[in-house]
Amino acid sequence: MPDSTSAASFGSTAVVVCVLVASVISACSPERSVPEPVEAPASFSQQGSADQIDRWWTAFGDDSLNAAIDTALSANFTLRAAWARLQEARAIVDQEQAGLFPQIDASASAVTERRSEDGAGRNPSERDLELGAAASYEIDLWGRIRARANAEQARAEATLSDYRAASLSIAAEVTRAWMQLAEARRQLDLTEQQVQTNQQVLSLLRERFGTGQIRSVDILRQRQLIAASEQDRSAARARVGVLEHQLAVLLGTSPPRQPVAGPDSLPDLPPAPETGVPAELIRRRPDVRAARFRVAAADRDLAAAMSDRYPRLTLTASAATSAQAAENLFDDWVARVAGDLLAPIFYGGALQAEVDRAEARKRELVYAYGQTVLQAFRDVEDALVLETSQRKQVEKLIQQEELAQQAYEQLRVQYLNGSGSYLDVLTALRDVQRLQRDLLAARRILAEDRIALYRALAGAFTTERERDDT
Repeated sequence: MPDSTSAASFGSTAVVVCVLVASVISACSPERSVPEPVEAPASFSQQGSADQIDRWWTAFGDDSLNAAIDTALSANFTLRAAWARLQEARAIVDQEQAGLFPQIDASASAVTERRSEDGAGRNPSERDLELGAAASYEIDLWGRIRARANAEQARAEATLSDYRAASLSIAAEVTRAWMQLAEARRQLDLTEQQVQTNQQVLSLLRERFGTGQIRSVDILRQRQLIAASEQDRSAARARVGVLEHQLAVLLGTSPPRQPVAGPDSLPDLPPAPETGVPAELIRRRPDVRAARFRVAAADRDLAAAMSDRYPRLTLTASAATSAQAAENLFDDWVARVAGDLLAPIFYGGALQAEVDRAEARKRELVYAYGQTVLQAFRDVEDALVLETSQRKQVEKLIQQEELAQQAYEQLRVQYLNGSGSYLDVLTALRDVQRLQRDLLAARRILAEDRIALYRALAGAFTTERERDDT
């Protein structure tokens, strides 16, 4: 039977061997750096003149919009859920990091035994008190525990970036709904004016019909135009209500039953922001950062899977004492210290399969990261192209509306002088009213294109919830 000296020597040798092997294998661990799957272009196709700002919506100069977005960032339930996911991810990090420290347990017990009187003079009642403590600690020879903790830390950073991306999305949705509501209210006002204009024309036609200057069919056509205008007015009123409901939900409140305060007109667009360098966009956009952190987490998962194939060394220690009286508890105690080495021998290929899975998962996330980067570049270029095109459409619609107004005035005068057909006047009036509505919609689309550009270029900003958490 080996003596204690031999056992201690063997244990020391085993530890030294494990440490040496760990230093060799650590050289084969996955790299912590995240590869760049896509080469960034040198520049974007267009450049703006205004400085980029984190809270880009303030560029519209609308204090009511700013207040609405502040409310949404604090009260929106989607953002609250995203923040809860972040808290969950951080708790998981704490769980994994706990494995880097010893685990210590304590125990205590008190037992009382009673016996019946047997006449032998023994004490019929005895009490036993016991106290004990035990500790265990796994030496992280191959970095498996730390790799798992680092993986969860990277996932928590990705979740934080997800929260910031969600904050940007909510800000964009509120701003978009704000612009849509402004346009819808202007459309409602416009259709109201058009109904009144058409009714005034109908009154004029009836006067002329009474004097025999026009045909009854002209009155019927005008009444048809009034009915169409009233239909447009009803649709505009419904759209205003729907957008008010949408905005209320974005702000974390129930849809209102009464009209709410909000925008009445579309703001003028501020100067376009500088697009900057694409390489800076990759570092700034939270969705790209989230994808990058997930690649880093997968890399650490792979390191942990590789480490699972190697032995584990766990140190344990315990101490216990017992007595029949509290004052004698520490007179007699027993301590034990041990080292346990557990090496995987045969798992039917399960450990290598886990390594293969982790490698495939990392490749998958690298490709997803590359796709996210490409999509970020596309978002900027799409927004630039769409805004440029929409601006030209607005200019053309302004020209068309002016020309249509001139044509209508000339045809109306000719008709009143008895040298024209009312059908021509009616057609011209319809064109004017349609172009007025189209121009409002085009200006709203132009504002939405600018929102898309701000959103594509935006980096993360710190919300009030984050500041309160620090």
